[in-house]
Order: sequence, then structure tokens, then C-alpha cells
Amino acid sequence: MHDDSRTFLTDLLETPSPSGYETRGQRVWIDYVSQFADEVRTDAYGNAVAVHEGTDTDNAPEIALTGHVDEIGFLVKSIDDNGFVRPGRVGGTDPTVSQGQHVTIHAADEPVKGVIGQNAIHLREDESAADIDDLWIDIGAESEDAARERLEIGDPITFSSTVSWLSETRLAGRGLDNRVGTWAAAEGFRQAVETGTEATVYAVSTVQEEVGRKGAQMVGFDLDPDAVVVVDVGHAIDYPSAPTKKTSQMELGGGPALGRGSTNHPAIFDALRSIADERELELQVEALGRGTGTDADSFFTAAGAIPSQVVSVPNRYMHTPVEVIDTDDLEEIATLLGAFASRADEFAPFEVNL
Repeated sequence: MHDDSRTFLTDLLETPSPSGYETRGQRVWIDYVSQFADEVRTDAYGNAVAVHEGTDTDNAPEIALTGHVDEIGFLVKSIDDNGFVRPGRVGGTDPTVSQGQHVTIHAADEPVKGVIGQNAIHLREDESAADIDDLWIDIGAESEDAARERLEIGDPITFSSTVSWLSETRLAGRGLDNRVGTWAAAEGFRQAVETGTEATVYAVSTVQEEVGRKGAQMVGFDLDPDAVVVVDVGHAIDYPSAPTKKTSQMELGGGPALGRGSTNHPAIFDALRSIADERELELQVEALGRGTGTDADSFFTAAGAIPSQVVSVPNRYMHTPVEVIDTDDLEEIATLLGAFASRADEFAPFEVNL
């Protein structure tokens, strides 16, 4: 991975960006794409769109490459008399992996460090899984008033874990879902710009995917492109005790995973697979018969019918503070997106033959 691209990825992953509070993460993304975009624009909720005007704006298609910048987390729901913070869920936060974790509360003045408490094993009587309502955050305050001097209701909270390189290409951290996707959209966009394309290409970093794919609904209606490729994460199940019957077989290092079924448009699927074959990129296929659970489900109906396709980054331990990907897969996705955007006019129009 090129040094600038690696730094960009690390900066994205180390910048807190919980759903509804994505400003800092979007700033990192915008600063990067602004180097090679003709224009970067944002909307009232912070969705960001980088634009590259193609060489044939009258006839060539408009292509959007997208990922969402938000991550799961918590927010300050209440503070009890003794200064303990009660967290509310932001997105699909898993209480079973939350206890005993360091967290950061992103207050207005300065970050507040805390820990999600847990009974010592010696004192436990009930081994059942915790619920979000059972969690509390200890910030070292002795009273509600002392806590309120440092933070307020609604402040966002993220796990304090950061990026760890487990090997040359294996990367672990919180919130890889889905800063890796918005990284791939930016990198694919950069490659399309450098290669040259007749198509107009958009790189899009959406907000609030984890709380209902809200940003994609806004952007899809506004842009109304001819095709959308959404990059998100998919379940890699190449680890001990993985529930192999619940999803398609996907593994780290096996290449990008193309979604097939439901939202995924067959013409885009075929185009991406043909490009991968030409470039000798290994692919995996993910069966998605009832929707994708990604921004694609909002894009493809946002403005009538927008041909859309999901490309997944294989990801172990999704929605935990220790997600793991292989950056070879991620780089290949960027390559695939860049080539598709550069050659989009060859595959258009994106239609189902009836």
C-alpha cells in the first residue's frame, strides 16, 4: 500500500466518527479527496461527495463509488447520583463485548476517559449476557454534579481501541465497519481520476448508515447516478467456532466479495466480475437474497431505480472493538472500483434484458 494511502487509512480509523457525530471523520476524508477532485460538496447532515467531471459529460454515465464513514458506539443517556454514566446505544453495539472496555466520551471541552464496569468474576452470580441497560461507565466522578462538569447528555462515546497491525496485511481495530469502505471509495475514485474516464465519477462518504442508512437516502435522491457501487464489510467466517451455516463462505485474503441477489444489479455484477477476470483478481461471492443490510438498499430506490451493487471487504468479528481485515482485499477493491469507473461507458446502460 502506498504511504499516503496507508496514512489516510490509519487517520480514518483513528478518528472517532459515531453515527450522528461524523464531522471529524468526514473532515479527514474531504481533506484527502480534495487533492484530486474537481469539486467536493457536502449537505446539511454532513454527507460528502467528491466529483470528477469526465471527458464526455453529455453521453457517458455517472458512476458513484460509496462507503459510510460512521461507526457504532454509544452516547451519554443519563448520569446517576454517584456520577456513573449510563450509555445509550448508537447503532448495533454489542453489550456482550462492551463490558470491561476502555471508552472515550467526546465532550465539548476535552475527551473524557472512562471504563465500562463489570463485576469481578469472584462476585458474579448470574452468567447471562448483559443488556445495554445494564451497562455503566465509570469516569472517576464521585457525584452527578462532578460528572456534569465534564460532560453532558448526548455526548458521543466510542471504544478507545485503535489500529493494530497484526501482520504485514492483517489490520485490527474498532470501526473498520465502515471506514475501510469509505477509504476504498476514495481510493477507487483517485485511481479513476489518474487513469482518465469518459464518465463523471462521484466518490461518496455517507453518514448515519448504522442507524438506518439515512445518509444514502439523502445522497441517492440528490445525485441520481446511473450506477452505484457500495463498499461495506461482510462476514469472514474463517476462524474457530464461526457459525458457518449462517452466511456465505468468506475468508480474509480471498479477495473482494461481490453481492448477488436482491438489491445487487446483475449488469454491474457481471461488469465487475469481467474486470476482475481480466486483471486476475480473486473474487468471492456473497449470497444476499433478502437485501444487503447496507447503503445499497437505500440507494437503489432513492430516485426511482438506481442500479446498485455491494462489494464487501471480508471482516472478522464485525461490530466488536477488534474487527480484522486483510488489506490485500481492501486494495483489490479499490483497484476494481477504479477500473469500473474508468471503463463505465463500456458497460452502460445498466439494464436488465427483458
